[in-house]
Amino acid sequence: MKNFEVAILGCGSAKPTLRHAPSSQIVSYNSNLYMIDCGEGTQLQFLKNHFKDGKLRHIFISHAHGDHCLGLVGLLSSFALNSRCKEVCIHAPVEFEDIFRKQVDFYIYQHSYDIRFEAIDCDQPALILDEDGLTVTAFPLVHRIPCYGFLFREKMGESHILPECILKYNIPWEVIPRIKSGSDFMTADGQVIPNGVLTTPPLPARSYAYCSDTIPVAAVADWIEGVDLLYHDSTFSNSETDIAERTYHSTAEQAAQVALRCKAGKLILGHFSSRFLLEDEMLQEAMEFFPNTVLATEGLTLRVGE
Repeated sequence: MKNFEVAILGCGSAKPTLRHAPSSQIVSYNSNLYMIDCGEGTQLQFLKNHFKDGKLRHIFISHAHGDHCLGLVGLLSSFALNSRCKEVCIHAPVEFEDIFRKQVDFYIYQHSYDIRFEAIDCDQPALILDEDGLTVTAFPLVHRIPCYGFLFREKMGESHILPECILKYNIPWEVIPRIKSGSDFMTADGQVIPNGVLTTPPLPARSYAYCSDTIPVAAVADWIEGVDLLYHDSTFSNSETDIAERTYHSTAEQAAQVALRCKAGKLILGHFSSRFLLEDEMLQEAMEFFPNTVLATEGLTLRVGE
């Protein structure tokens, strides 16, 4: 089974605190790294967690609020100082492109590598990356400015051929890939062995969804239905529902209700307001609706599908 993990680099919100770094995560899949959001100081969190920048080729920015993107140009500048050669692709809302290009031109005056910008502009889920057994789909959230969530979905793998069948039916090695893809096998004496006899089904495809910052969106539950691991905006507790509505954020309970509706496997609460010294109250509020809930914290790494 290929490695599929999510590491929390930062789970705070707009106002800095000593407890939480601004929003950023690393999705690891099959030795490749994908960054989601890049708040101020993300490159320090990246180093603390011992990630290698050469494996990071795609960065996804949910929206252009500073706590999700102010660390981006600093990170890219450090890549240039390290004489990086590999291209980096930034996937971000179309509204972010102009200011981003101006910052890059001003601060990164020696380009040792290419920086590509892929604009996101959709009102329905849209495939934005398809590579290495993994797809990434962007979908619209509802915030004060254009904002997008991201769904990382593993492609369905091949069936597994049974070793005992290889010996029993004297299957040549060059035929095995076709059997894994679904073909039957004909023996030397003309007997057709059904594929279902020769193989076991592939492991279920795993998925991870990132939803921050947003009010609860009914359509999102349909777009990410059955997701194994869900990270959802839970900036406030129930006592501040009115503030959540006014600022276009969610409460922990609302995040849990989204997880329940989409039949998620596990929920991660994050994007915590600086008002809270401890998030235990928010965890309890969420667990009343969705027991398999955890609090995000810097350094937390979760395996998708477990």
